[in-house]
Amino acid sequence: MDVIGAGFGRTGTLSLKVALEQLGFGPCMHMVPLLQDPETSALIHKAIEGDIDTLDVALDGYRSSVDWPIAYFWRELADRHPAAKVILTVRDPQKWYDSADRTIHAAASHGRESGLLDQDVMRMVDGTVWEGTFGGRFADREHAIKIYEEHNARVQREIPADRLLVFEVAQGWEPLCSFLGVPVPETPFPRLNDTVAFNDNLSARTS
Repeated sequence: MDVIGAGFGRTGTLSLKVALEQLGFGPCMHMVPLLQDPETSALIHKAIEGDIDTLDVALDGYRSSVDWPIAYFWRELADRHPAAKVILTVRDPQKWYDSADRTIHAAASHGRESGLLDQDVMRMVDGTVWEGTFGGRFADREHAIKIYEEHNARVQREIPADRLLVFEVAQGWEPLCSFLGVPVPETPFPRLNDTVAFNDNLSARTS
């Protein structure tokens, strides 16, 4: 594991996934493909229950990870991969909550009610996000934003500054490439984090 994404979902993680893969740090694990991968989801759920070694199996072949579920294990992964760099994607807390509520929270609610998502997948999502991170209280806006801000502060407090990039995807290639020690591509930085793109991507994978 070369790059560990510690940022919550809806902080530009889909854009960062594509960017990292373009820079040669792929494949990169992200939540969206896992929605159709119950086997890997089951392994990650074992890690939630305390069998952290199953993360090594789940992440076999990946050079990087961003978004939940793996961001839930940022501290464990940073300890297990001391040479890996850590990227904390951030955005305005109020905008983050609005985006997460309209996209991933709405999608999870629909998936649970409709039965479209496999049970192993739902257990993984709940264990790392809705219950594991927000204690079942994501709908409480003030509580969710507090969790978000405390998480970001904790990562910045615990990861040494020379190992950590606090990154807003609107900053583009330059800070990311400088941090990773790679050339800046001539192509534009990928912009895949908007609500329309997310919903289109999710619909294609769960329909």
